[in-house]
Amino acid sequence: MTGQLLVGVVLSAVAGGLGYWRRALTLGGFAGAMLVGTLTFGLGGWIWGLLLITFFVSSSLLSHYRRADKVPVADKFAKGNRRDLGQVLANGGAGAALAVAFAQYPEPLLFAAFLGVMAAVNADTWATELGVLSRVPPRLVTTNQEVPPGTSGGVTGLGTWASVAGALLIGTVATALTQVASLWNGNGWSLQAVSFPVLAVVGGLAGSLFDSLLGATVQGIYFCDSCGRETERTVHLCGRTTHLVRGWPWLNNDVVNLVASLVGGLTAAVLARLLWR
Repeated sequence: MTGQLLVGVVLSAVAGGLGYWRRALTLGGFAGAMLVGTLTFGLGGWIWGLLLITFFVSSSLLSHYRRADKVPVADKFAKGNRRDLGQVLANGGAGAALAVAFAQYPEPLLFAAFLGVMAAVNADTWATELGVLSRVPPRLVTTNQEVPPGTSGGVTGLGTWASVAGALLIGTVATALTQVASLWNGNGWSLQAVSFPVLAVVGGLAGSLFDSLLGATVQGIYFCDSCGRETERTVHLCGRTTHLVRGWPWLNNDVVNLVASLVGGLTAAVLARLLWR
């Protein structure tokens, strides 16, 4: 176990260092990546760690995709393209906690929950990064009312399909890695792994849609009087302090992401229990 943790430290340092060098992480984000990566790699194992990397790499690439086209809505979001400590813990903290639990109790349902967590954060990130590029205006997930691009709780067809693709990527990678490990260990094909894409898509969609539901109802949303725009930021990009117009001030984007990841994990674990009985 000590050797595995050391490997986790080294791999996390390399991945986090590359992320910081590529300006995908802040210094705090690098520290968070070290913590989350070490626990996930070191206690969960290499499949867990590679799924975490799949999320980080794919979401980081999408954050830079057509960046210029996303500038008009950038001020609506709470954070920029560089992930800070809060974002890293919100997206990877639940998965790391599951890895700690798995090291003590190697229960397959814990891996199913981890799969759902990773699928949910990847689905939500893909939905956000690609959904804002939709030519069709988003609609609130609660009322179907048309809202401006970037509005919390707004969904588009493009964003929804992007969330499916993001979740499916996690499930597909999990299946491939598990089959390789099973064959390598001489255990033959894993029938359980065939269900991973289904668990990931269902869990990922559940988490992503719950994220939108919170954004449309109780997430803290602010207004900048100077610019006349809604935002998730307490201080707008113009430098002016904003004021709360709806939602709970403590329920910021990081907390929403964490809760959504837990919903994704719980959904995948419940579904796995039903499918694997």
